[in-house]
Parts: sequence; C-alpha cells; structure tokens
Amino acid sequence: MLDTLRQPLERGEIVLHRAHGATRYPARFQLVLAANPCPCGRFVGTGEACSCTAVSRRRYLGRLSGPLLDRIDIQVGVLAPSRAARDDGEPSAAVAARVDAAREAAAERLAPHGWRLCAEAAGPWLRRATSRSACADLWGAVERGALTARGFDRVLRVAWTLADLGGRGSPGRDEVARALALRQGVRG
Repeated sequence: MLDTLRQPLERGEIVLHRAHGATRYPARFQLVLAANPCPCGRFVGTGEACSCTAVSRRRYLGRLSGPLLDRIDIQVGVLAPSRAARDDGEPSAAVAARVDAAREAAAERLAPHGWRLCAEAAGPWLRRATSRSACADLWGAVERGALTARGFDRVLRVAWTLADLGGRGSPGRDEVARALALRQGVRG
C-alpha cells in the first residue's frame, strides 16, 4: 500500500487508468512517516533494552521498500525523552520569519523557470546550478552505491533549502554535506 505513494510523491499527481481513459488529479503533499526502529520499539542507542532478534528487526524495517525510501528526503532519529535534557529551541516567530525569507528567495530564484519551490526544480537544473566542488561528496556517495541518481537530486533540493534558510545564494559543500547527512539519518 505504501508503494502506491511513489508516483504522487515523484510527480505531484495521481493518474487513474480506467477502461475509457485516464484521469489526472493533483496530489502535491508533504509525507511525514514515523516508524519504530524495531517491533518492540526499544532498539535505540546500544539496543540493550530491545528484545527483538536481528531477523525480526530486518523484516520489520524491510516493510518499507527501497524505492519508497529513495523518495524520503530527510530521516531523523528521535531518542526517548529525558527529564534532564531540555532544549527550548528557537522561538516560533523567528523560525517562521526565516522560513518566509527562504521561500521568498527560492521563489525569486526559481520564477524564471516556472517554479516556486525547490521541490519543483528539475534535477538537471539543480545539478547545473550547484557548483562541482559542493557536489564532490555526493558524487563519491553515488560511486560507492550509497546514493541513487534520484537521491542525488533530492539531496540537492534539501541543500538549496538549507542555503535559503541560511541566507546564502547557493549551497556550498557544508549545506550539501548536511543535506546528505539528513537523508541518511545521521544525527548532528
């Protein structure tokens, strides 16, 4: 069932084929998934509290197909809450202002191409618009088989968003590395 989300995630539309033709429906959405690391949900950190076997963990995580995971831009591991650790973070108004400024910058940059958001930007354009030096780590990940061509473009979209949020005109190696780490679920 989850794999049926692949087409709408990629194309922003759902196409229904029937005997008398096909109908297209717009389907732009943001997908947020949540999953436990294993069936018991306690395989966190060293995994000492987990009672699952390695086979059951693999089977559990295998329910999400590779093609679906290839369309997930950001993976974030969340640890169990602790009373000692409290981070009030940034005020919502400051975050909202930064997001508004980033969206305006992206819309201005992408308007000549008919796009508003980094998510709409075509892969070839992203690859041309991003410096070769910024993409060095991405090419290495592709060569190692750790990143697909689709994943390459999706990392660049996140890198451009990070650059916009930071008030920079284009992503550098730091933004690309951070976007790659977010894709791979690396904390930090």
